[in-house]
Formats: sequence, C-alpha cells, structure tokens
Amino acid sequence: MRIGVGSGNPVKRRAVERVVSDHDGLPGVTSVEAVSVASGVDDQPRGHRETIEGAENRAAAVLDTGEYDLGIGIEGGVARFDGVNGLFLVMWAAVDDGSRVGRGSGPSLRLPDRVASRIDDGAELGPVMDELLDTTGIARRGGAAGALTEGRVDRTDALAAAVAGAFGPFVSDLY
Repeated sequence: MRIGVGSGNPVKRRAVERVVSDHDGLPGVTSVEAVSVASGVDDQPRGHRETIEGAENRAAAVLDTGEYDLGIGIEGGVARFDGVNGLFLVMWAAVDDGSRVGRGSGPSLRLPDRVASRIDDGAELGPVMDELLDTTGIARRGGAAGALTEGRVDRTDALAAAVAGAFGPFVSDLY
C-alpha cells in the first residue's frame, strides 16, 4: 500500500511514518511519500472548519494523482472554542481512500496573547513564532507546539496524534 502525504513538509511525513510504524505498523504499507499539493484554503487557516477543509483537500489531491492507495492531509490552523478565552493552535488530519474519509485532531494549545493579537491582525503563526524566537523555519522543526510547551510536545508528536485519530475508521472494527 502506497501512502501519499499531501505536503512537502518533512515534519508531516514523519508524523505519518510514526503512526504507520507504531503498534506493529499497518499491514501492507510499502511506502510513505511526501506529495506537494495545495490545501485550497488560506495559508493561515482560521477556525476548525477551514483547517479541516485544508486537510481534506490535501488528502483528496493526493488521491487525484492516481499514484497512492491512501491520501493523507494534515493542516494546522488557529481557532477559538466556545466558552474558552483565547486563540488556539489546532491541528487536523484526514485519511482518504477514495470511498471514506477519517478525520482526527491533535492537541490544541492556547497561543500567548501577544501572538494571538498578531494573528488576529492578519499575520501567520509560523512567521510570528520565527520572529518571536529569532529563528527561521520553525514549522519544519519543532513547530509552535514545541516552543509553547518547551519541547514537551513537538510538532511531529502533535501531528501524529491527529493522524492516528484520522486512521480510526481504517484500523478499528468499532466504526
């Protein structure tokens, strides 16, 4: 089984590799490959709906290439939750086999107010975090999740949780 991950970001590919290799792996997986595809949403998805849509679009675009048995889309965004103050980093994943789609989310981390206000003003999280931390390319490494938790949860771990949840309908008889 060939799995395509709808992104050129190596962190997203590693998150999928981690999930398919854990628990004795998924039977028949022969490869996990990065496939650069468009998300079809803003560079900084806002809200759960847009973030989920980006993940689903990426998974479907991978399948549309005709080269993969499963398409996986992963999207990070920012969203609010009813009844909770603050803006949160959210992560969603979609697994698509052409006839069904599984969806799962990763941890949600509240953004510091100084970061959230910049996002509310139209900035993207990655560049804001790069500036705050005086670095470049944080999204290709530990991500905002790693910075916000002092490395206790890195971006690969967080995205793997979303991917594992999205695999539910494909690996569990409970669905």
